Amino acid sequence: MVIHANSELLQNRHFSLGQTEDLGNWQGLSPSTPAAEALLPMTVQLPPSDLLPSNGTNSTDGGEDAVPYGDVEKIVIGIVLSIINLTTIGGNLLVIISVCIVKKLRQPSNYLVVSLAAADLSVALAVMPFVIITDLVGGEWLFGKVFCNVFIAMDVMCCTASIMNLCLISVDRYLGIMRPLTYPVRQNGKMMAKMVLTVWLLSASITLPPLFGWATNVTAERACLISQDLGYTVYSTAVAFYIPTAVMLLMYYRIYRAAQVSAARHKFISFTRRSSRPAGAVAAATGGEPGGPERRPAARCERLLEECAALSRLLRPDRRQASVFKREQKAARTLGVIVGAFTFCWLPFFLLSAARPFVCGAAHGCLPLRLERTLLWLGYANSLLNPLIYAAFNRDLRATYWNLLRCRYRHINRRLSAAGMHEALKAKERPQCI
Repeated sequence: MVIHANSELLQNRHFSLGQTEDLGNWQGLSPSTPAAEALLPMTVQLPPSDLLPSNGTNSTDGGEDAVPYGDVEKIVIGIVLSIINLTTIGGNLLVIISVCIVKKLRQPSNYLVVSLAAADLSVALAVMPFVIITDLVGGEWLFGKVFCNVFIAMDVMCCTASIMNLCLISVDRYLGIMRPLTYPVRQNGKMMAKMVLTVWLLSASITLPPLFGWATNVTAERACLISQDLGYTVYSTAVAFYIPTAVMLLMYYRIYRAAQVSAARHKFISFTRRSSRPAGAVAAATGGEPGGPERRPAARCERLLEECAALSRLLRPDRRQASVFKREQKAARTLGVIVGAFTFCWLPFFLLSAARPFVCGAAHGCLPLRLERTLLWLGYANSLLNPLIYAAFNRDLRATYWNLLRCRYRHINRRLSAAGMHEALKAKERPQCI
């Protein structure tokens, strides 16, 4: 009873010396006694009850609620995230090394692929390790306020550069398909270098406002969060995601439509070829004699089909038309997979980021931390998928991967050239069938 009463009085931050004297007198002690003197330091050292942190949460200065993980959860999460991180590093390093050492891959159109791999590699090296540590400790930031601003700047710049490189790759593929005559002249090495530099400068422009006072990042104790200012959120999400996504979808739609038109044209040409048969065969098929009246409608139809086929051959040679058709189909398929994987990985995260200021306002702990971290790592997984997608649709890149993983560095250019000539001969001998 006495201990309970003393604890209640000691937790009151508005106590005075007179109240302490009453406590001592009530216990039969005077303030001058040694017991009373020993009681005074205890009252000063204890903090007020309303300043004591609640169980399982951070202080009220800011910061999201920490999520305590068990030992098994930490091991599983650490293994999975480490595999994602290491695989992302290895895959993007293979892309950069492949383009650097293989002459066939050192062409201006692959500068954007190297820039994309560099952005994804920067995400894996400069961003993912700190996010892994933060997730394993339950969402608490352990690296200080100063480094928090540096970390957010690196995160935003690298992820934005990756997204914008994907956008420019889609534009480059569209121009290569729709402007085949002027594309090699315009898209030279200097032009591609300017495009890569523009991507990184535009990505850096999104990271500068929080560093120069337009919008302040949340850098409270054990919390590190990008600024939740409404204007900055609209600007950053629009430039980093929504505008590039709209451009990518538009490019994919136009390439898909061009592939459809090309497929319809090839169906027409193949129909005219099948219909252009010898006169005897047509007569036998109609059941009449070569000179009989039953052959006249068939002959007229045959002559019209031959004229259409001759006109199509004059307008565009068959071999060139088949090459363009295959290139359009491959570009549509590749770009479709790239856009689909990109949208699947990043769309949920940016929808949540755009809705956060409207839902939470200035607060930064109103959304479930597990949901936020899951969507964030889903976006990071796009940096892992990009090298795999390009290897799946590029035979030379895939062969280079295989040779590098088997440590077959010598004469790699000669082997790829021989493989390319072999594939070209096989394609030439293979009959063209659409």
